Amino acid sequence: MRTLKLTLAYDGTPFVGWQRQADGVSVQGLIENALARLEGAPVTVHGAGRTDAGVHALGQVASAQITASQSIDVVARALNACLPPEIRVTNVEQAADDFHARFSVRSKTYRYVIRNAPIVSPFERAYVWHIQDALDRGAMQEAAGMLVGTHDFAAFRSVGGDVTTTTRTMTESGFPGQDDPTRLVYEITGDGFLRHMVRAIAGTLVEIGRGQRPASSMAALLAGGRRAEAGATAPPQGLFLVRVVYD
Repeated sequence: MRTLKLTLAYDGTPFVGWQRQADGVSVQGLIENALARLEGAPVTVHGAGRTDAGVHALGQVASAQITASQSIDVVARALNACLPPEIRVTNVEQAADDFHARFSVRSKTYRYVIRNAPIVSPFERAYVWHIQDALDRGAMQEAAGMLVGTHDFAAFRSVGGDVTTTTRTMTESGFPGQDDPTRLVYEITGDGFLRHMVRAIAGTLVEIGRGQRPASSMAALLAGGRRAEAGATAPPQGLFLVRVVYD
């Protein structure tokens, strides 16, 4: 038995999300089916993050244990030959026996993309949140910076999930410099994320950008911990899992 570490990129548009479900096509299910063909037996795949329906990944990581003896190059080619074009295995590594894609994570980075313009291209609409209203980027940046550090993120958590604490540590949160004035890219890095957390943060930042709430309200939300007081959950198509870091 050997443990594989798979790095994946996928367009989440046609899938019900990462996690295998009773109905609908999932990314996890397709990876498991592809590995099962290679292994000749069922294979369980664990993902670093359970992205929702419509959410994309540039650097999702998964782990699986197999007995098949093919080289990692052959495994990568075989998987991509079995998978739909919306999913690509970009790298395969043989990992330590105790490696687990979810439980071994040290940090994850998510990106949320907004197209702030009167019109959005039909070729981009599945990968951005289209907002026509003018946004105060300075206020959004100020509010985003307040998330850096260790906080209780209960105000940005949707119901569900099996977490025992809502406290997380963020090391980065903000809008990196960009050349396109109509494209806003928000990035956040932390040691863990709650269900719908990044989308709830993005929705809150947009309300701040629209002037519907002050930037200072972000600190109050962290202190109060009430989901009903934060902004609406942003749509899924603007969200990308960018990278996962391990020791």
